[in-house]
Amino acid sequence: MKKFILSLFASMLLTTALWAQAQTGAPANPVDAKIKFTKETVDFGKTKLNKPVSAEFEFVNVSKEPVIIEAARPSCGCTTPTWTKEPILPGKKGKITANYSANAVGKQQKTVWVKLKGVDQDKELHLEGIVEN
Repeated sequence: MKKFILSLFASMLLTTALWAQAQTGAPANPVDAKIKFTKETVDFGKTKLNKPVSAEFEFVNVSKEPVIIEAARPSCGCTTPTWTKEPILPGKKGKITANYSANAVGKQQKTVWVKLKGVDQDKELHLEGIVEN
């Protein structure tokens, strides 16, 4: 019985140590290892119907090699992203701008997926706010 309790305690300790190590390891999204956004969600507050709003998502290249944004895809046709096209050198800044047409009344939540060249996973950026009549 004593051996069973000791082995159970040892396995719990090992599991806890491995879980803690996994939590402090590499970023969950590989994009985060290359670029760091100052904000991943921009709240544009309140705006009037059909009065377009714009949100900027600034970032810095935290890797040791140039980064290229391959694409930025919006969640709908009412959002148009533009982005820094040239390679962003290590330590330098870039930005993604999301222009939203504000063509629907109510609480709005839009997403822009950012694709970096050579990275298989996209990064989600969010634009939110309220459109009033």
